[in-house]
Amino acid sequence: MSYWTLLAVSLIFSAVGFIGYVYFFSLGYGLSVAAIGAALAIGFWQRLTAGTLAACMLLVIYGLRLAGYLLIREKRRPDYRKILSPEMERGKKIPLGFKALMWAACAVLYTLETIPVYFRLKNNAAPDPLLYVGLGVSVCGLILETAADIQKSAAKKKAPGTYVSTGLYRWVRCPNYLGELIFWLGVLLHGAGALRGPGQWIPALMGYALIVYVMFSGARRLELRQMRTYGSDPVFQTYAHRVPILIPFIPLYSLEKYKWLMA
Repeated sequence: MSYWTLLAVSLIFSAVGFIGYVYFFSLGYGLSVAAIGAALAIGFWQRLTAGTLAACMLLVIYGLRLAGYLLIREKRRPDYRKILSPEMERGKKIPLGFKALMWAACAVLYTLETIPVYFRLKNNAAPDPLLYVGLGVSVCGLILETAADIQKSAAKKKAPGTYVSTGLYRWVRCPNYLGELIFWLGVLLHGAGALRGPGQWIPALMGYALIVYVMFSGARRLELRQMRTYGSDPVFQTYAHRVPILIPFIPLYSLEKYKWLMA
């Protein structure tokens, strides 16, 4: 099994973005990661250990949870549909060639994110401490992201017209994105002990660096949207200047000036 197979799987499942442009980055993301996890488990089933099976299953669980959450949010939350509808309309005006380019870029990203698991299986590496440390870190990230999404959904159900500042959102304004960063750090860690040479280290590190960039860009996009909506509210301004935007206990409260983070 080659990494080209993983790219093909990612291309197939991220193609849902041609239905709605934003799905390249949301629904297609979750489906691609879940499908890659399943493909790795099937393709390397003779080499699977308890640890590598857990790594594959974490990708499946992560992807299905994300895709399911996004579908439910789109169906049940009127406030989210108001945000999504203009994005979908803009997506209809995007040229097909540009959509194809974004489709390919997203598929490459999802492949690079998961490639540490692929290299551990391909190299048939023996279990090592980093494998189990990484699995633990990924589980923590998955729990954090899931808890943040549950808390946000519950808060939005009670008060759909306002921002969330309770629960995990008291500590960091984007705890779901923080959970994402922790999850993929775990993936990098549980593959790190099996990586051999720059040909494997470079794509593995690129995958994590790119998802860090994407999450910070997403946090900036959320900040700009919230400032447009709640910027005149002094309570929100106090919250935004007191609670870090993405990393807890690090006094980074705004990403607005970092225009190289595409929003």
